Amino acid sequence: MALNIVWIAFFVIAFIVALVKLIAFGDVEIFKKLADGIFDSAKSSVIDVAFPLTGTMVFFLGLLNIAEKAGAVNVLARLLNPLMKRIFPEVPDKHPAMGQMVMNFSANLLGLDNAATPFGLKAMESLQTLNPEKERATNAQIMFLVLHTSGLTLIPLTIIAYRISAGSVAPASIFIPCVIGTLMTTLASVIVVSIWQKIKWDLVLLGWVLAALAAVGVMLFYVNSLSPESKEVFSKIVGNMLLFVIVVSFIIGGAWKKVAVFDAFIEGAKNGFDVVLKIIPYLVGMLVGIRVFRDSGALDYVINAFAWAISALGFDTSFVPALPVAIMKPFSGSGARGLMLDIFKNPELGPDSFPGLAASIFQGSADTTFYIIALYFGSVGIKRVRYSIWAGMIADFIGVIAAIIIAYIFFK
Repeated sequence: MALNIVWIAFFVIAFIVALVKLIAFGDVEIFKKLADGIFDSAKSSVIDVAFPLTGTMVFFLGLLNIAEKAGAVNVLARLLNPLMKRIFPEVPDKHPAMGQMVMNFSANLLGLDNAATPFGLKAMESLQTLNPEKERATNAQIMFLVLHTSGLTLIPLTIIAYRISAGSVAPASIFIPCVIGTLMTTLASVIVVSIWQKIKWDLVLLGWVLAALAAVGVMLFYVNSLSPESKEVFSKIVGNMLLFVIVVSFIIGGAWKKVAVFDAFIEGAKNGFDVVLKIIPYLVGMLVGIRVFRDSGALDYVINAFAWAISALGFDTSFVPALPVAIMKPFSGSGARGLMLDIFKNPELGPDSFPGLAASIFQGSADTTFYIIALYFGSVGIKRVRYSIWAGMIADFIGVIAAIIIAYIFFK
């Protein structure tokens, strides 16, 4: 119901805004712009999003099938079982979904979005086997999805690369702020959903969270001690090297366990096409709705309203030029990235201006909530998403507030 209301609102609000622009301001091009946006986004949803995703899905689902047959996924599930069974109490101990979710979180942690998606879709499929009401999201599915939308990343490689290409003199300066921002969003996600689901925080769960925070702290301390050039080299090497280590480890592990490795790969890879075909309608519907909402100018009015409210309350508005990135990010990753790059290219701002730095932190502090909900729930046919949107948006809002505070602490 929530997703249904949001999707309807995209089109209705866009129509009303466009009608006002036509009647009150004489904008005769506005409806042409909306119509062109519908066709363009419908095409790009398939050509630029779904089709490129197919190859990645095929490869990593094949690889994951090798890992499952070799027992690697079960090993991961056993290692993290004390933590996972507290966050996901409805999932049985050592269930395959546990290991698959760990693979998804690990890929996200390393900034490997392309690898994270196939692992995440496989985890959602496994969680669906435990779902007694196939069209209604379970608590475990919602917890997994909201955690995924928090976008916890230790290596913001993509953002650093964009800053380098924009001519930043300190491209890696946002490394630690981005990590802290995404960590705050992830903690907010866990807390918000655990309150909703009445999950008990015992000493074991608290110990795991504190240990994770300590590990991140040690990593940040080490990275902070590196020179800017070394940070960029570290970012480029670690994530990609670990990804290849995972690939080789699964293949060698499968051979060690006497699995017919290539046959297992082909068996798992075949599911990649089926998954992509399932998610195409959801992708097209959501991305077209977001495009229409943005092209109508409704997003600009929302941003202006926020800017006015912030100014009226007497707060500093230095970050306001970067606010569109924060508002767009839950709806469209590519849209938020485009807005960030617009700030980088703006001769009055640029990547090293305060808005440029704040935009970088916004971009790295969360993920695309609506896109991920449409993608993951659509892949298993869930229509009743319950409170997942509101939980994700609350966590995103907390993440934005945290990102603003972090930006002022580090760069003001």
